[in-house]
Amino acid sequence: MKPSAKKIKNSADLNKILKRLKKTGKKIVFTNGCFDILHVGHVTYLEKARPLGDILVVGLNSDRSVREIKGRGRPINSQRDRAKVLAALSFVDYVTIFDEPTPEELIRSLEPGILVKGGDWGSNDIVGGNFVRSIGGRVVTIPFVNGYSTTSLINKMKK
Repeated sequence: MKPSAKKIKNSADLNKILKRLKKTGKKIVFTNGCFDILHVGHVTYLEKARPLGDILVVGLNSDRSVREIKGRGRPINSQRDRAKVLAALSFVDYVTIFDEPTPEELIRSLEPGILVKGGDWGSNDIVGGNFVRSIGGRVVTIPFVNGYSTTSLINKMKK
């Protein structure tokens, strides 16, 4: 198992690694999100994503993009800290941070064979889904664990 710090890669380095792995027949699974406060819902989701292929890559929204999506006061944890926590999970192979509003550009660059999102997304609404299908890949949704969301945890802490 790789030390967690070695799992965090910029997109250019990750692209080179994944190209080598694909040449050996490895199937790349990609998912993305803010993962602001890691909770059992996130962990369950990532655990279910991993066996869909050989390598699990997590695209992590940068601090700036989280603020754009979630608003003022977010993220709670910095992108560096969020990346380290995700990389410490044994079933996560690589983490890369993206600064764009969506991971579309990153997905097009990495060309994963499987794109995974949570069950609140319709498979036709998943960013990058059309591209992944166009290169022969597939899009998978994984059901949420009821009762877990970062927003609900933050609201609970505020009480």
